[in-house]
Amino acid sequence: MFFVRHGTTPTTGKVLPGRTPGLHLSEQGTAEAGRAGERLAAVGASALYTSPLERTRETAAAIAKHVNLRPLTDRALLECDFGDWTGKPLAELAKLPEWSVVQHHPSGFRFPSGESFSELRARIAGAIERLVAKHAGESIVVVSHADPIKIAIGDALGQPLDLVQRIAVAPCSISVVAYGAGAPSVLTTSSSGDLAALARAQRANGAPRVNKGV
Repeated sequence: MFFVRHGTTPTTGKVLPGRTPGLHLSEQGTAEAGRAGERLAAVGASALYTSPLERTRETAAAIAKHVNLRPLTDRALLECDFGDWTGKPLAELAKLPEWSVVQHHPSGFRFPSGESFSELRARIAGAIERLVAKHAGESIVVVSHADPIKIAIGDALGQPLDLVQRIAVAPCSISVVAYGAGAPSVLTTSSSGDLAALARAQRANGAPRVNKGV
């Protein structure tokens, strides 16, 4: 499974956009999405799923031009519901006492009038289980947001939820997790490199191909 974070937007790194409607990719983000599509075309995929927000759908649309797939919207891939924190400047939120809880004890935090990290984790785990079962033995692309992807990677590593903030996921980076009969294998995280080279390295090591069973 290829997890792709959406491309850069005008608010990236400045505010906590959450599910704010009408937030589109910047010119930089559109270019990033096109490059992600070129990289994914080198390894192939059988399905392309996206969160319903504009910035993810635009990223998926740019990828679709290169992988020849129609993006399918899946609400389970949505960004976390940040509730009252939605749209607030990150510099302002970082001054709140609750910010330390978000960073160091997210399993015990619920965003005011929003979603908890534990609920987000359950939602993303359910989506992954459903998509893996539907596309057994196939390679699929999932376009989502930073927190859902970090949680997916952490779960694949068997990592406690309270350590999820130790994972970084850059805009339009690609993280690859192989799901099969046994435990998941994390092949790369937040990658901007050559995915075809990753596939060759996996084959050289006797591991399953990246585009089979991923």
